[in-house]
Amino acid sequence: MRKIPRVMSTQHPDNASLPFFAETQDMSGDDEIQEAYYAFSHLGCDEQMWDSEGKEVDDFVVKKLLTKYPHFFKKHPLGVEYFITLRVPNPAVEKEEAKVLVEALESIPRSMDVARLFYGELCPPPIFEVILPMTTSAEDLNRVYYFYRNFISGKQNQPIYNGSITVAEWVGDFLPEKINVIPLFEDIPSMLACEDTVRDFLKDKEESYLRVFLARSDPALNYGNISAVLANKIALKSLERVSQELEKDIYPILGAGSPPFRGNLTPYTVDYVCSEYPCVETFTVQSAFKYDNPIEDVITAIKRLKSFIRHPLEEFDEAFAKSVIEKTSKEYQEIVEKIADLINLVSKYVPRRRMRKLHVGLFGYARTLGKVTLPRAIGFCAACYSIGLPPEIFGLSALTPEEIRELKGIYRNLEIDFSIALRYLNTRALDFLPEEVRKKLLASLKLVNSLDIKTSVDLDHKDVTTRVLKAVKNEQFSLISDLIVEGGLLRKFLG
Repeated sequence: MRKIPRVMSTQHPDNASLPFFAETQDMSGDDEIQEAYYAFSHLGCDEQMWDSEGKEVDDFVVKKLLTKYPHFFKKHPLGVEYFITLRVPNPAVEKEEAKVLVEALESIPRSMDVARLFYGELCPPPIFEVILPMTTSAEDLNRVYYFYRNFISGKQNQPIYNGSITVAEWVGDFLPEKINVIPLFEDIPSMLACEDTVRDFLKDKEESYLRVFLARSDPALNYGNISAVLANKIALKSLERVSQELEKDIYPILGAGSPPFRGNLTPYTVDYVCSEYPCVETFTVQSAFKYDNPIEDVITAIKRLKSFIRHPLEEFDEAFAKSVIEKTSKEYQEIVEKIADLINLVSKYVPRRRMRKLHVGLFGYARTLGKVTLPRAIGFCAACYSIGLPPEIFGLSALTPEEIRELKGIYRNLEIDFSIALRYLNTRALDFLPEEVRKKLLASLKLVNSLDIKTSVDLDHKDVTTRVLKAVKNEQFSLISDLIVEGGLLRKFLG
């Protein structure tokens, strides 16, 4: 049985601080090669997501790592102790990026050739798994799985033309012969149906296990924080059931970020997150986790994640959870639709931390007021926190005090998450909102005040958000970007 990684370093651009090795503010290229080595050798992560979705990616990552850091990787082999896992575009959704998938898959046998030169002919493949974002069906997964088998590794047995030698005889083997495909579920309908998707995908496979990736940020962006927590928990319980049914191991990956809205996984909240999602095998540590905190705290937290012993998630009332999702997501979407112009205005000044292209947004629903588009989850969060409006409170007003009390039994860290989020509240932001939204957010704050939450507003952060609001009001847009970073440094995350 292969080693299943416990801590996946990712390239999410949510950091306010720049790492010491970054040559520019927008990390790319060789910066990310060094980042992967740093995550392995210094921080203790055992997996690096290599993201070819929505950004320019270096397909020669394995060659560069083995060439630049040969001593480390001789001692700690890729594909055995440390892992590079590709995130590829989903052609079913990202049409303009579709051929990037082919390029990424073609790089896997090339990386194998490099590894065989470095480690010897019998070495395991350095890359053998890919993450498929926005998975909605087993067909999405099968297309990637079989495309690799039939058109990447499978072509090695084909003659170049009738009567000629085979492709393998001409340019060498194409190994590995097959890859693992990790479904990444990013919207709530797909999460609620993940049991069927996994069952359908595994029914004709010999694999004894499957890694399943559950997003935490995009469900929050599209349906609100509470809905994202509950949908993840319902998905995790369904994955436990299908694992028992099929007698195959399912290893969940949780894509949590530093803001409470995106999962609240920081070096100081590891124990809380592990208690909220105890059946998760692999946790992501994103850029803010790695670069906005003291390195000794980061290393200690990663050790805790790696030593955590997973156990089944407790039973809960899934019907109640689904009813809360329905109520809060509707309220959340109505609020965000009405303040989208303000969020989009501020988000334009959020500094980029990676060379990324725009993501295909899941939020973009047609309503009577027209169609709303939003920035990526990180830009959305950065904009909301930068004006003193923690987005955790959006949608809460749809619930009654009784429902909140019952919700606490499922969402274990509700009070902890809200106590952190409310440190960054600036009620002056309410003056910038439509009256209907202002009333809903005041109702949300009243509900929060009924909980056992002990928090105090960060006055330094409030000062920064007040200056952002003043700059917006006076159309002094040149000031906003620096203020956004100033606030992010205080929070220890950009967005």
